[in-house]
Amino acid sequence: MSKTVEVVNPYSLERIGTVETSTWEQIDAMLDTAHGLYRRRGAWLPAYQRIEILKKTARLMEARFDELALLIASEGGKPLVDARVEVKRAIDGVELCVHEIGQMAGKEIPMDLTTAGAGRIAFTQREPIGVVVAASAFNHPLNLIVHQVAPAVATGCPVIVKPAMDTPLSCQAFVAMLHEAGLPQDWCRPVVCSNEVAEQMITDARVGFFSFIGSARVGWMLRSKLAPGTRCALEHGGAAPVIVGEDADIDAMIPALAKGGFYHSGQVCVSVQRVFAPAAKAEEIAQKLAETAKALKVGDATDPATECGPLIRPGEVDRVEEWVQEAVDGGAKLLSGGKRLGETTYAPTVLLDPPADARVSQLEIFGPVICVYSTAGIEDAFETANSLPFAFQAAVFTKSLDTAMQAVRQLDATAVMVNDHTAFRVDWMPFAGRRQSGYNTGGIGYTMHDMTQDKMAVIKL
Repeated sequence: MSKTVEVVNPYSLERIGTVETSTWEQIDAMLDTAHGLYRRRGAWLPAYQRIEILKKTARLMEARFDELALLIASEGGKPLVDARVEVKRAIDGVELCVHEIGQMAGKEIPMDLTTAGAGRIAFTQREPIGVVVAASAFNHPLNLIVHQVAPAVATGCPVIVKPAMDTPLSCQAFVAMLHEAGLPQDWCRPVVCSNEVAEQMITDARVGFFSFIGSARVGWMLRSKLAPGTRCALEHGGAAPVIVGEDADIDAMIPALAKGGFYHSGQVCVSVQRVFAPAAKAEEIAQKLAETAKALKVGDATDPATECGPLIRPGEVDRVEEWVQEAVDGGAKLLSGGKRLGETTYAPTVLLDPPADARVSQLEIFGPVICVYSTAGIEDAFETANSLPFAFQAAVFTKSLDTAMQAVRQLDATAVMVNDHTAFRVDWMPFAGRRQSGYNTGGIGYTMHDMTQDKMAVIKL
């Protein structure tokens, strides 16, 4: 039996909406319909129709820009100034899907390289992979949905999307705009359901592609249970490292580090977490970061003046508080923060030299905490930065091209930012975790490639 789930503002904990959950019987019927749409190849939506739907969706989003930004701030706790940036990115992402439809081309395969192939021509085309099931995270409640759903629409895949239970309203708003723009409802369905029902949906044999953004523990477990033939993309987190060169411009670096570490109160999978600095400069860097942290305004995300909003649930404040206290008890020097400001907020925190075995040094914090470590040299910094079982984006600050290229070579990361923070991203670049941090590659064009497959025609003349 379906039930109603309340959606609350993570700062005030006041109800801002309700959603109906879906039962397995309802989702089973959705999967059946979606699979039927995919199997009826003659009924696939032509490219020009998908282009027009996505173009109209982008126009609808632009018309509701402020409404969407307020919804992101209200249900996800992202400060309004950053929520507006998210809406802009989401609109750009939809438009990027339109562009990428025109890039979904095959190629000619040479046949007469041997006598066996002579007298033939061959070429490939891209076609949809099948039903897409997407499960998303709370921290970018509109843009993550766009990254998972819009590519499915663009490639002609029927899609069922499960948003995070904390932030379903932005997802529902986006899907409703797709439908308003002309996408038949059965081609995209949002569902809110229990974890047990979600697992049953994700592991169903009718699923062609599974897109997951969330915790590594859940993602890798679900991948191990996928039906034979189901492909997937997993996007998890990391503990992003920053290498500070001896020649780095410290004053220019601090604003970037602070933005990368405290943006959305650190609830970002590539948030600045571990800063490795020369021993003679580490305390200066940590102190300047701490002064920046102390000046940040923490509060209700819907207040335009707020720079750091709440954590998504009170339990996350408890967890961050516990991890920071463990580090301080182990000898870390607390330079700012280190305390809860309310039931749902935690002060932006800077720690100097936490123990190597503390959880803040070993695991993804996903909270407003930056750790600065004194290192004996850059090789020591690289070794420690690479020591964890996950890897995503990393950064180096230096004026030296040699140091920059050394970091690009030595850091175990899918992307190394030079003189920028680890959370930098544009939506057409590849975005992926290594090892336990993920599987396959995100980014609009890359996702669309994964949601299609090659079909070859070989013609004997």
